[in-house]
Amino acid sequence: MKTVLKTFAAALLIGVAAMGGVAKAEQVKIGIAAEPYPPFTSPDASGKWVGWEIDFVNAVCAEEKLDCVITPVAWDGIIPALTTKKIDAIVSSMSITDERKKTIDFSDKYYNTPTAIIGPKDQKFGATPDDLKGKVIGVQVSTVHAVYAKKHFTGAQEIKEYQTQDEANNDLAAGRIDAVQADSIALGEFLKTDQGKACCDLKGMVAPDDEVLGPGVGVGVRKEDTALKEKFNAGIKAIRANGKYDEISKKYFDFDIYGGATQSN
Repeated sequence: MKTVLKTFAAALLIGVAAMGGVAKAEQVKIGIAAEPYPPFTSPDASGKWVGWEIDFVNAVCAEEKLDCVITPVAWDGIIPALTTKKIDAIVSSMSITDERKKTIDFSDKYYNTPTAIIGPKDQKFGATPDDLKGKVIGVQVSTVHAVYAKKHFTGAQEIKEYQTQDEANNDLAAGRIDAVQADSIALGEFLKTDQGKACCDLKGMVAPDDEVLGPGVGVGVRKEDTALKEKFNAGIKAIRANGKYDEISKKYFDFDIYGGATQSN
């Protein structure tokens, strides 16, 4: 009987040790803006978030064995949500800027696309400060576009800020504003819609300003989370090297989204 008990106890200890040896994936709450931002993030008919950025972060998390949970947050509160630990990382087309680096840190760049101006089809103008003099320009609040427009388009009648990009686009389509500045890819998606086709066209790309627009888009993390930052850097590097990044990108784009000059939010 004692032998049986000893055997059972030994087996139990081995089982517990084995369970303890199974590495449980680290859960990471991935903050995204709680609004459609195609082709990067948007909810499908079932409410599931899909898009290039969702595929991208899922690939990085799989590579680094992270249990990533998509967590929608209001855009203008997404940095406070990170610093107060409601989320663990921001993967929401957030541009890497020195101003944001005062509060949070970033991974390496994972994409970089130009910044554009769109406006009504029946009006001919470009994307320079002179072209936009006297016009009402729509931008999304708390973005690099809002900062850029206020810095460069000082001759505008008004820089009007919106909570979401959709609201700015809708006001442009309705004729309530004269132009919109945003990421060229996001605006390109709007111009493909029936509403966009009917009202508007591309006016041009804004002049570079690396101080405001930054060198690209990165994963936002808390300053103290250096280990998590390095995991994202390693994951980005790995999927760039193994072809997964290009495989995902080809589903959405016919150009290299990793390159480019100035960009996003």
